Amino acid sequence: MEHKQFKGHVILLPYPSQGHINPLLQFAKRLASKGVKATLATTHYTVNSICAAHIGVEPISDGFDEGGFSQAGNVDFYLKSFKEEGSRSLSQLIQKFKDSSTSVTCVVYDSFLPWALDVAKQHGIYGASFFTNSAAVCSIFSRIHHGRLALPLTPESKPLMLPGLPPLNFRDLPTFLRFPDSYPAYLAMKLSQYSNLNEADWVFDNTFEDLEGKEAKGVSELWQAKLIGPMVPSAYLDERIKGDRGYGSSLWKPLSEECMEWLETKPSQSVVYISFGSMVSLTEEETEEIARALEESNLHYLWIVRETEQKKLPKWFLESNKEKGMVVTWCNQLEMLAHPAVGCFVTHCGWNSTLEGLSLGVPMVGVPKWADQLTDAKFVEEIWGIGVRAKEDEEGVVRREELIKCFKEVMEGERGKDIKSNANKWKELAKKAISEGGSSDECINKFVQHLMAIVEQIN
Repeated sequence: MEHKQFKGHVILLPYPSQGHINPLLQFAKRLASKGVKATLATTHYTVNSICAAHIGVEPISDGFDEGGFSQAGNVDFYLKSFKEEGSRSLSQLIQKFKDSSTSVTCVVYDSFLPWALDVAKQHGIYGASFFTNSAAVCSIFSRIHHGRLALPLTPESKPLMLPGLPPLNFRDLPTFLRFPDSYPAYLAMKLSQYSNLNEADWVFDNTFEDLEGKEAKGVSELWQAKLIGPMVPSAYLDERIKGDRGYGSSLWKPLSEECMEWLETKPSQSVVYISFGSMVSLTEEETEEIARALEESNLHYLWIVRETEQKKLPKWFLESNKEKGMVVTWCNQLEMLAHPAVGCFVTHCGWNSTLEGLSLGVPMVGVPKWADQLTDAKFVEEIWGIGVRAKEDEEGVVRREELIKCFKEVMEGERGKDIKSNANKWKELAKKAISEGGSSDECINKFVQHLMAIVEQIN
């Protein structure tokens, strides 16, 4: 039997929410496909939701092993506990492999968890920070951390101008930066990403050169990231990882099969797919406006409404719209976006969803709610031209008339054609980046070569 060369062992540590687990798990699969031993370390509460071929999964503690964040009930309390218990249990995990034939070479940690770098250094191993936001957003936050920008950002009169970025108006800025007192714990966590970054051996970001090379270059003196995205399952891009059709992690039970059967009965590009991701919570009023827009537009729709949000759906809507659409609690979003019947993706513009829509070439209607989604929506509409951003009224609500207008713009007429053409262009560029010899693939290869050189030195 041929002896396989040991190319190093990487532990990957995500922040335990769906939007952070997915890209780090996908990076683990990319590394494993190149011969690296990859182990995902995630909290006890999320560990059973992970199932991916060729990836080891090990539990660590956040101090709330029975219920995770919801058990803590407070962001500050949770993050302090995760730092303390996570440091201890990550250290134990590294130690566990120390005397084996696969000792840990490097910890790739979610940038939200900078304490993991301290743990790696204590064990004399390498550490790499993995950012799950766009390079544009990282550019803004790194400048604030380094004192180049002061809070709150208030460019009401003139746009914010930064190297490598387009002019950013007030409505394009992350909410934490416009209203820093609104989410102090989250803002502190965002800024802590840069606290010890100068000590990291590598910095990775889930984006790619053609998409955000200029944005990354504009901040390279402060934030030297290797662009290794899009971290989307291989089946939808280069197809080099066999059977890689999903991330391999789901904190909720997906109802994909019935959705696919329903989509099969619908004409090409006729369905509006709506999902606000794993965290956004709409008000009853916002939910009602979407329901009215769907009813009045008379379009087919597939609407993802998480179980905890279902009570906000109007009763009349559920009773009267069974013919035109389907409402489900969760599904494999990639499979839905890849289906030819889907013609439009109504999204909160979280970075993962944005990259998925872009990588699959689906035109988007951006309805950003908070945080970095506002900046992502700006790029979707104005920079990449792959969708439109719905406008809110004075009360911060996107009304049915606005949504119907957006559906029409994206799915009909001349602008719709331009958007579809741009979406196809970006789909091909995303595929090129991660395919053999592409910019992201080359960055990952260089990382693997570094790991192999480290292993050879040790041996």
